[in-house]
Amino acid sequence: MPIKTLLWIGPARGFRAELTDDPRLDIAWEARCPERAPDCDLVVLDARAAGADRWLARRKPGEPPVLVWGSDPDPDPQWLARGAAGVLPSNGEYPNLADHFLALCSGATASGPPTRPAFIAESAGMQAVSALAERAAGSRVTVLLLGETGTGKEVVARAIHAASARAEQPFIAINCAALPDTLLESELFGHARGAFTGAERDRRGAFEEAHRGTLFLDEVGETSGAFQAKLLRVLQDRSVRPLGGTRAREIDVRVIAATHRDLPREVARGRFREDLFFRLHVFPIRIPPLRDRPEDVIALAEHFIALHGHGEAVPGCTLSPGARRRLLAHRWSGNVRELENAILRALVLAGRGAELGEQRVWQPPARRTCATRSRASRRR
Repeated sequence: MPIKTLLWIGPARGFRAELTDDPRLDIAWEARCPERAPDCDLVVLDARAAGADRWLARRKPGEPPVLVWGSDPDPDPQWLARGAAGVLPSNGEYPNLADHFLALCSGATASGPPTRPAFIAESAGMQAVSALAERAAGSRVTVLLLGETGTGKEVVARAIHAASARAEQPFIAINCAALPDTLLESELFGHARGAFTGAERDRRGAFEEAHRGTLFLDEVGETSGAFQAKLLRVLQDRSVRPLGGTRAREIDVRVIAATHRDLPREVARGRFREDLFFRLHVFPIRIPPLRDRPEDVIALAEHFIALHGHGEAVPGCTLSPGARRRLLAHRWSGNVRELENAILRALVLAGRGAELGEQRVWQPPARRTCATRSRASRRR
C-alpha cells in the first residue's frame, strides 16, 4: 500500500506517538487551523481547535477531505452538514486509529456513509423536512427550499448533498442577492480572457466548479429578469458558455435553489419568470420558521453552545432553567440565525464551564429614544 499523507490540526494527546510510528502514514502536525490545507490525502480536524467550524465552512472545492475528531459520544450532524467527510468521537475505543484514517483516504467515511440528511429535527415540522430531504438525496431532481431568512436553508441543502451519491464531489454555494447581474453571471458561468476590463485570464464559473456535484443558488428570487433568462437556458441545455466565450461546455450539476420570497406571487407580479419557476419548482421543501417549532429551540441552543464553545475557549457551558424558559418564550423573528447569535454573545460574556443564565442569553431590544421618535416623525 502506498504511503498516505495526513495533516492533523489541533492537539493529539495520546495518539501522536502511535500515528507517527505507523509506516503507512506520513503525518504533519498543526496546532492551529492553517490559511489553506496543503496537498495531502486527508485532514484530521480536532473539534476543539480554535475556529474549527469556521475553517471547515471556508474550505474550497478540490481540497482534501476532512475528518472531524469530535469531543462528544455522538457525532454532531452539523459537522457533516458543514462539509466534513466523517466524524470520530474522541472518547471512542480505537484498537488501531490509523486504520480509520486509511479507510477514509481510500474513499470510505470513518463514521459510515450517511444514509439520512443530518440536521437537528426534534419537532414534527423538521422531521417532515428531514423525510423530504432524504427522498431528495436519493434523486437527481432540482430542489427548491422555501422559508424565511435564517431558517437554515443552506444547512438543509448541505445535508441533502452529504447524503446523496454526489457527496464526494464539490458543494458550491452562491448567494444570488449579494452580487449585481454582471458579477453574478461571471461567478456562475465563468468568463474568457478579455471578456471585460480586468479579465486577464480564463476563469471557470460555479457551474463548472460544481461539475458532478451540487450547486446551491441561495436567494434566487432576488435575481433580475435578464439573469433569470440566462439561468433558464443553462438549466434547460445542461451546458454553460462563459462570458466572452465562443463554445458551450456540458455540465453535470445537481441544482438546489432557495428563496424567502413567495415565488407564485412574484410570478403573478411579473418579477419572476414563470418558466424558470416551473424549472426550479420540481421538488419543493418548505422549512418552517423557528417560532413554529419550539421543540427545536433548546436542541439548537445546546448545539450552538457545543459548536462555538470550543472556538470561544469556553467549553462545557450549560443553560440554566431560567435561560431555557426565556429561549422558549421568545418568538425568534430572525429564526435560527438570531438564536445562534444570541448564544454566541452569551458565550463571549461567559467563562469556562459557566451556566448561562437568563440575562446572558437574552438581550432586550434597544428602546427608542425621544430623539429617535422625533426624527422618525419628521421623515413621515
